[in-house]
Amino acid sequence: MKASETKLQRVIEGTNQYVVPLFQRPYSWDTKEWSVLWDDLTELYEEENPRTHFIGSIVTMPTQSVPEGVAKFLLIDGQQRFTTMFLLLAAIRDKAKLCPDTGRMAEEIDNTLLKNPYKQGNDSFKLLPTQSDRDAFLSVVRGEPLGNHSQIAKGYRFFERRLRIPGMENLEKLKQVIVSNLVLVSIVLDRDDNPHLVFESLNAKGRALSQADLIRNYFFMKIHVDEQEKQYAAHWKPMQDKLGDDLTEFIRHFLMKDGGVVKQGEVYFALKERADGKSRQEIIDYLAEISRYADLYAKLLRPELESSATLRKQLAMLNRIEVTTAYPFLLNIYRDYAAGSLFEPQFSEVLSVLENYLVRRFICGVPTYGLNKMFPTLYAQAKQNPNFIDGLKDSLRTKQYPRDVEFRERLITSKLYGPSERIEKTKIVLERLEESFDHQEQVTFDDLQIEHVMPQTLTDSWKAALGESWETTHELLLHTLGNLTLTGYNAPLSNDDFSQKQDILGQSHLELNKYFGSLGEWGEQAIRQRAEVLAERAVQVWKYFCKEQMEAPALVQGVTGTTPKALKIMGQRFEVSSWREVEQITLEVLAEVDDAGFEGIVAQFPRFVGTESSRFRSSRKLKNGLFMEANLSANAIQRLCIQVTEAAGLSPEDWQVEYAVR
Repeated sequence: MKASETKLQRVIEGTNQYVVPLFQRPYSWDTKEWSVLWDDLTELYEEENPRTHFIGSIVTMPTQSVPEGVAKFLLIDGQQRFTTMFLLLAAIRDKAKLCPDTGRMAEEIDNTLLKNPYKQGNDSFKLLPTQSDRDAFLSVVRGEPLGNHSQIAKGYRFFERRLRIPGMENLEKLKQVIVSNLVLVSIVLDRDDNPHLVFESLNAKGRALSQADLIRNYFFMKIHVDEQEKQYAAHWKPMQDKLGDDLTEFIRHFLMKDGGVVKQGEVYFALKERADGKSRQEIIDYLAEISRYADLYAKLLRPELESSATLRKQLAMLNRIEVTTAYPFLLNIYRDYAAGSLFEPQFSEVLSVLENYLVRRFICGVPTYGLNKMFPTLYAQAKQNPNFIDGLKDSLRTKQYPRDVEFRERLITSKLYGPSERIEKTKIVLERLEESFDHQEQVTFDDLQIEHVMPQTLTDSWKAALGESWETTHELLLHTLGNLTLTGYNAPLSNDDFSQKQDILGQSHLELNKYFGSLGEWGEQAIRQRAEVLAERAVQVWKYFCKEQMEAPALVQGVTGTTPKALKIMGQRFEVSSWREVEQITLEVLAEVDDAGFEGIVAQFPRFVGTESSRFRSSRKLKNGLFMEANLSANAIQRLCIQVTEAAGLSPEDWQVEYAVR
């Protein structure tokens, strides 16, 4: 067996062919894996001098070839990432063919990276997947039309769509990143090894060494045998006992606290790079330093360990918001607090600023994927200002911090309640709004649940009360702030009529529920009016923490009576003259960029987009052959577009409408 670190280019150039054995499963990577790879490549592409990036290992074994054939290797492990690289290179080649300036590059990719151009039959292909994937894969390499259902075709189309995104025009640089900056470990077996047994052992169910295990072994190989037991008891074991399975992630965040990003699969290599060259005593000191930070990290994970009641409550709140990406930054803050250079009121204000920033971004649907790069550098940026809190606010303001006009609009319009962590974050918003009334006796929230005043399942009486447009009202307003409250009577309320709910909510001790006491009905207008009232309160709870805003703090009143002039979506600008055009272009752009993701939008919004025109009151056909509901008010279209763009992962900056009041 021979193992060596090598670039992707060295593996696939030359007249080689890699054959996936029959015992391998078919190609199964999907959007999750493709997205991770694409994000890594995009990060390298955007660097002026891209670094190398480790993508894993492949295990191959040479096979007997005919004299005039190509050198053949069984691809025993790593076929998923290897196949994906070929799909990506084919997508780049096909885009390069469309431009005269990159036509030569397309030929180079074809003849050196995808094919063995001077060989015949199957020997002309550098990769031969299993039989179930082979036809689709060879069609991709030949540049032929693809079917719709194979995973190979879906993977190719994923990258083909991503290459259309503005900013990816430099195909030569992207190709160089792939072939020269992606590094893998190539393990070549001997011919007499049993590939089936090797594959089974590589994919055994036994628990592999964690990166923390590797780091422990690294440290104690550097420490003299006479010192090992003492240092293990003093530093490593306490860390291990406190953090358990979180130990690897703690070390990753420790390494990131001074800036830079360490990926989850690269913790061991990152630590080794920093520790190599240290003396024996320096290694012990480094281990001791890591152990001290582990005590602080344990308080971040379990705020009940913190002695201050104020900080304890704030840290617990941030953990409910799921703020682990901020831990590298917070490790520095906690260190300063423990050392006495930062006092409790300042620490508390830092935590308040973070809550403000994160809640505003959650409400406005700002994607979280950039936070892991932002937080490691935030401490150093804030320290540049003599007033640390001011420096922190100034720095965060430049990092997609929503202004009041966006915050209000999304509070009124967006779906807050949703699957997974959205339920918890929505409950936090409602709790903080309730707390803002400053009760003499604060209500305990532990046993309260989120209540939909207009219920999730409508009865006939609810449909009659909501009127002719009950479907639209229900779909677009059900999960919005105006329709949500807190109650301990979630089960008894169920889908009762509003008058019955009103009787129970009217007896509540919560200020949020006293609002319902004097209302005569509950429908579209009432939901919006309550959302506007709560939005004004939210603007004060999470007050914009910079001195100036470009917009006036006027209340958002909807878009009825306005005429749209232009739609800006994902860097593209479209001239429009009606809200119906805004709706159609929004849906068509989302479908074009990510048809797989658009399937999720169709499933989530069946009242507004689907395959059958007869299901809609007035339909309009989209470019992809689906139909949309065209009989909607301006306010309904605005709500729909905001909600579908949020479902697609777009932020307010990615979707904006310029309009004039008639």
